[in-house]
Amino acid sequence: MIVCSCNVLSDDDIRAAVAESDDAVRHAKQVYGCLGCSAECGRCARTIKTIIDEALGPCASSCCSGCPHNHTVAANDETAQPAEFALAAC
Repeated sequence: MIVCSCNVLSDDDIRAAVAESDDAVRHAKQVYGCLGCSAECGRCARTIKTIIDEALGPCASSCCSGCPHNHTVAANDETAQPAEFALAAC
């Protein structure tokens, strides 16, 4: 189904962006970036967030150890950014 009529994004497009991203995609803005577009009217943001949460499953609110989306920073790695400040890269 088409979720974003401004950018013609389907629910499958959003699920693919979440699944194929190296970083944990948690916000609509990250999905737009992964798909090479930007929010226009923003009416789809809640639906996109719901699809992201469904796609991530149990790690939607916080990743557990062993989860492929877990972004813990090693204590001895001073150059790494904490996960909450890292940018999503697709």
